[in-house]
Amino acid sequence: MTKFDYDLFVIGAGSGGLAASKRAASYGAKVAIAEGDLVGGTCVIRGCVPKKLMVYASHFSHFPHESAGYGWTIPEGTLDWEKLRNAIQTEVSRLNKLHISFLEKNNVELISGFAKFVEAHTVAVGDRQFTAERILIAVGGEAFKPNLAGIEYAITSKEMFLLPQFPKRFAVIGGGYIGTEFAGIMRGLGAEVTQIIRDRYILKGFDNDVRTNVQEGMVNHGINFHTCIDSNSLKITKNSQEHESALMISFNDGEGKTQQVNADVVLSATGRKPNLAPLSLDQAGIAVVNGAIAVTEDSCTNQPHVYAIGDCTNRVNLTPVAIAEGRAFADTIYGHKPRFISHKNIPSAVFSQPEAATVGLSEEKALELYGDRVKVYKTKFRPMFYSLAGGEAKTMMKLIVVGEEERVVGLHMVGKDAAEIIQGMSLVVTMGGCKKDLDNTMAMHPTAAEEFVTM
Repeated sequence: MTKFDYDLFVIGAGSGGLAASKRAASYGAKVAIAEGDLVGGTCVIRGCVPKKLMVYASHFSHFPHESAGYGWTIPEGTLDWEKLRNAIQTEVSRLNKLHISFLEKNNVELISGFAKFVEAHTVAVGDRQFTAERILIAVGGEAFKPNLAGIEYAITSKEMFLLPQFPKRFAVIGGGYIGTEFAGIMRGLGAEVTQIIRDRYILKGFDNDVRTNVQEGMVNHGINFHTCIDSNSLKITKNSQEHESALMISFNDGEGKTQQVNADVVLSATGRKPNLAPLSLDQAGIAVVNGAIAVTEDSCTNQPHVYAIGDCTNRVNLTPVAIAEGRAFADTIYGHKPRFISHKNIPSAVFSQPEAATVGLSEEKALELYGDRVKVYKTKFRPMFYSLAGGEAKTMMKLIVVGEEERVVGLHMVGKDAAEIIQGMSLVVTMGGCKKDLDNTMAMHPTAAEEFVTM
């Protein structure tokens, strides 16, 4: 029998790789994991965690105005960007060390450096080579810039957390969740924000009511939108030294007129792609389809001993999905408990301002699948908090059901605490619950969440 250095070699110590390696080691496998960056992956290092901390920070600017209606006098504050930036990086460093300690406790060997394939069972990390009976690829994805004139002057989400100075004027190219979240963050922190998108509305692929209500709320928060933009006409140039801002974006609007936006920082947020270039996948004969590693439902590649999970497979690119896929892989191979992850009815949130969250089918998709069997319940109201705080903030809730039994196939919310509420409500969709189950659930009053059981 061939003797390998490891039972399992994991490439990438992000959320999926960490989950898989620890679970496999718990079953007695000899496991190594390679990582050339901080341990924790995109989510912990330059994604969900630092972003959510910035979302929290951006909310404080609203406190003086909102508290006044409740009898408080809170003076207007000023943002210390350097202090916020450094505090977030300190937390990222703490989490990196914490994840390293978890690997040590679970007897997973951490190998520092980027790994690439030498042949089917061998990987190289620097000048060292390692063999493994099985290899798991969990390298995630990376932000990419579109092919636009002057795009070299733009940054990606990777650099957002390390800006040396806070920009007075901030522009976003792209209408996805990353660009939308950072637009809200920077506006809350005090920047003048412009978002430039190809479509009429942001968040393509989400329910249309989610898209329109989030965008309406962002406009009310003072974010400027340029919609229906000819992306081929976009160009970024440097301004003269005498100009107040560093960069200028020019483009043709929906009517063919040339528009210009000045900005200190331009964020390119037009998408992400699997981070496959450093892997030398061809050395192991691993198939790639449409830029992603091709896998079966149990995360196996075309090579029976090589598996891939998370964003590098481009199935559902969310941290909890990568974790679930990693654990399912380990349970199946090393725990002898065969299972795979369903990619249906996965709840997701957009930490925009206003916040949005969703689970199940959009109204548009439900109509496409079920036609006139679809029924929609919807409400829009001002949350109780704002009855004294003032402002134009509204909450939208939407329930999509199918058939005479009114089986719940979609839940959508825009507004305060949307993510927290939809996380709990997602159970209804996962279990195949019906409208009557919600009707039979006693409301908790006064809450926003009760609207889902009283529609």
